[in-house]
Amino acid sequence: MTGSKSISGRKLPRYSGIKTFFRLPSGDFKDVWDVGIFGIPYDGATSYRPGCRFAPSRIREVSALGRGYSLVRELSWFERLNVVDLGDCQSNPMDQDATYKGIESFWGEILALSRRGIAIGGDHSVTLANLRACKAVLNEPLALIHFDAHVDTYPASWGSEFHHGAFLRHALKEGLVDPDKVVQIGIRGPLNDIADLDIGKNNKFSVYTVADIRRLGLDNFCQRIPDFGQTPTFITFDIDCLDPAYAPGTGTPVPGGLTTFEVLSMLQSLSCPNLIGADLVEISPPYDHADITSLAGVYILSEIINIMAAFSRND
Repeated sequence: MTGSKSISGRKLPRYSGIKTFFRLPSGDFKDVWDVGIFGIPYDGATSYRPGCRFAPSRIREVSALGRGYSLVRELSWFERLNVVDLGDCQSNPMDQDATYKGIESFWGEILALSRRGIAIGGDHSVTLANLRACKAVLNEPLALIHFDAHVDTYPASWGSEFHHGAFLRHALKEGLVDPDKVVQIGIRGPLNDIADLDIGKNNKFSVYTVADIRRLGLDNFCQRIPDFGQTPTFITFDIDCLDPAYAPGTGTPVPGGLTTFEVLSMLQSLSCPNLIGADLVEISPPYDHADITSLAGVYILSEIINIMAAFSRND
């Protein structure tokens, strides 16, 4: 099996060289690879603090500090998977529809090759396009593991249906996800209204607030995260799942969140035999300090890739 050809920090210092995700080779759809990472530099649906259009380039820079070996899983995705940086998909800062088409086309090429992808946003509105593309190719609704401070089933804002807090409402309406296989982790208040929870309750989502997780204890909670077996599964990780002390660089920070250690432990415990894709969204570098948020994102990405490596189709 051929692993990822990341440039060693012992050969070329990590602060040097052309910046790609994890110092990986850049690739295209004609190359042979297992997982493609790509950027979606779009934040046109942000409701408060913009800037996450700059996340793909900043995460490339910071990911020079990334490592591949998981002490918990006792494996390294650098060795078990061939991962490449596919660049950024086409986006239009003035046109959400055009951006969605670019995202769906990009994902379509990845999935048509029976490969897996990880998208780096961008605001959380892009997840709807990610899920649309997956459903179009796989022709079945997905299981969804959703890390977030917010439920993202909110109604239209200022007459706009497709803002960054509404992707899951539309995904349900369009049949992109199986409501019996939706898990939300890190949800917390305050809310605009108790009705904000209605869609999740009516569809019987498995919703775990930060308070729920703390009452259960981290180890007990990790054992409760379901294994969806061979159901195609997608992980969407909104960085504001983390407390602002651990992720200040985000558009809608909410105090009282999870720690970096907690979310990494959750990802290390996840069993996703058919994880076909993931995204990381809402990192806003202009509001970050000392790259705290981007660095957290890099380690979250590494754990997600190690989930894929643990169930590699090449085994």
